[in-house]
Amino acid sequence: MDVRSIKDPSFLKNLNNQQCVQLAKDIRGFLMDELSKTGGHLSSNLGIVELTIALHKVFDFPNDKLLFDVGHQSYVHKILTGRADGFDHLRQYGGLSGFQKRCESVYDCFEAGHSSTALSAALGFAIDRDLNHENYNVVAVVGDGSMTSGESLEALNHIGQLKKNMIIIFNDNNMSISRNVGGLTKAFAKLRSSKGYTNVKKDLKSWLRTHKYGNSALESLTTIKNAFKEAVVQSGIFGEFDLDYLGPVDGHNFRDLIQTLTVAKEKQDGPVVVHVMTTKGKGVSYCEADTIGIYHGIGPFDPLSGKALISTPIGYKSWSKTITDDLSELAKENPNIVAITPAMIHGSALDDFFAQYPDRSFDTGISEEHAATLAAGIALGGKRPFLDIYSSFLQRCYDQINHDICRMDLPVLIGIDRAGLVGEDGATHHGVFDISILRSLPNIILCQPKDAAEAMGLLKCGFNQLHPFAIRYPRGSVPFKKDDGKPIEVGSWEWFESTDANGIIITYGDDVLKIRDYYGCNHIHVINARFFKPLDETMLDRLFETKLPILVYEPDILAGGLGSAILEYANTKNQCVHLTRVGIDDVYVTHGQTARLKSAYHIDYKRIDEWIATL
Repeated sequence: MDVRSIKDPSFLKNLNNQQCVQLAKDIRGFLMDELSKTGGHLSSNLGIVELTIALHKVFDFPNDKLLFDVGHQSYVHKILTGRADGFDHLRQYGGLSGFQKRCESVYDCFEAGHSSTALSAALGFAIDRDLNHENYNVVAVVGDGSMTSGESLEALNHIGQLKKNMIIIFNDNNMSISRNVGGLTKAFAKLRSSKGYTNVKKDLKSWLRTHKYGNSALESLTTIKNAFKEAVVQSGIFGEFDLDYLGPVDGHNFRDLIQTLTVAKEKQDGPVVVHVMTTKGKGVSYCEADTIGIYHGIGPFDPLSGKALISTPIGYKSWSKTITDDLSELAKENPNIVAITPAMIHGSALDDFFAQYPDRSFDTGISEEHAATLAAGIALGGKRPFLDIYSSFLQRCYDQINHDICRMDLPVLIGIDRAGLVGEDGATHHGVFDISILRSLPNIILCQPKDAAEAMGLLKCGFNQLHPFAIRYPRGSVPFKKDDGKPIEVGSWEWFESTDANGIIITYGDDVLKIRDYYGCNHIHVINARFFKPLDETMLDRLFETKLPILVYEPDILAGGLGSAILEYANTKNQCVHLTRVGIDDVYVTHGQTARLKSAYHIDYKRIDEWIATL
């Protein structure tokens, strides 16, 4: 069928299994066609097509509530709820979000861009429902590694205690972005291999009901249910949380899915886990074969080959690759350097480091809090951990950085990847808060390089310190040439002077060279404020003495940012300065191409032009 014609999911109630199979094929074709143009989260949505169709066929959304953990696996849900026409502008400014969005549809009851929130939120819906004496189903779809995360386990513990009616769909594809890791993953593998528990129990009950003494025997079956389940399933992981369990179920078989979901829906005597086995990237060979996360999130691509249509220019490297290649170089000379990542080996370009130094490489899974405190423990043993983490995920381990790293003044080097605006993933992923979050913490040193050579210099500086040290770097690429990079002095800024200057622009990161090259010839001093903490107070004193107007260009959140720090210092020195700040106001920035966002939120270079016109 033409999936663009879908207005709502009510038509699914009348489809037979064969028609559902054809619909799944049509949706996969639509996803491949659309995402090859716009990019997006490909493999996770290809893997959940049948499950999403079955959920909408069995349940009555939006009266029932459907939550997708992380939210990037909600594309099929968007199609079935009448939003296929919006996929031409998926993740573009003013277009569909790549995640559930309450303002888009009544079918989106919760929003998330980070993992492991669905179970907590679903329990909240269930509590609210019961307090209001209402009657609807709450369904949480948890997958892509989220079940092994700490918040999910905390929620499972509470769900098992409260016994609220809710349905947990464990979408088990053994993948987060790359392969899942850890002891819980092994436990889930045991569940996965224990085919037949649900069928055995169902067949046994059916036989007992038809037997002469079946009813009394069926009653006594309750007393041995847990022991029977443990023996067949081989793992009591959900049983330990006192949750009922159905599965494992083939997540690409409509008959099994619909039958099992119907049982879960009609059960209505407490929480139940439905274990659904799916294949991430289902139906596309190169996606199914991907074990490192190439097709988890992807830009425009050739649907036949899977090859990306946008590549890094010759002579450039991604910022992530630039940092981790430098890290590998330093690790050759320093055997104490270790790398830690919370499930982002490929995303953070640590593949080569993990291959070269397997004994010094640690993937903690989706567990940012654990990763940060693990780094603290390793540092206390005398090693030099490099904690590589996306800026937007850094927010999730603020307490550990504060309490376990900074408070004890430990030499952990934090690589803050994807700092700044990241574009199409939107508000949940923009890395614009880390400066404000970290700058207030005692003992920490916080910086950002303007180019590849400075990146190596700052890394060397960081490993020379015995204090917490954070280096932030953006999404995108940077011109690269081999440079050993001398260690940079802590707190030192760089001054690009202009003759007959009538103004000063202070900025950081790759904007330094862009602004220097464009505005430096217009009688403007340009300052590379590569350290946010500590500030270069000596240079600031010199800048204040010039009495020239100052513009601080900071494409991150203004509150608590670089401009705030400079004004705080000016206040302590009783300096009256003419200072203008250009940055993100007190808002969450939506999704879209970065250049479009900068224009929409008034942080593009037009603001600099306007300021210069006033000089």
